[in-house]
Amino acid sequence: KVIKKVDTFYASSQTCHCCGYKNEGTKDLNVREWICPKCHSNYDRDVNASINILMQGILAN
Repeated sequence: KVIKKVDTFYASSQTCHCCGYKNEGTKDLNVREWICPKCHSNYDRDVNASINILMQGILAN
């Protein structure tokens, strides 16, 4: 097993995992789904965050 640490302050639920756009409007935890204004992808905040965290772990060397 390999464990990699991701920055605690990384905005994983606010950042579009497709295009990288950071949506400041999704800071509110009541916002469960959002549409990226740049690439128009639709996201569940938790699924999007998990993909972003996975990608950060893969990219960390």
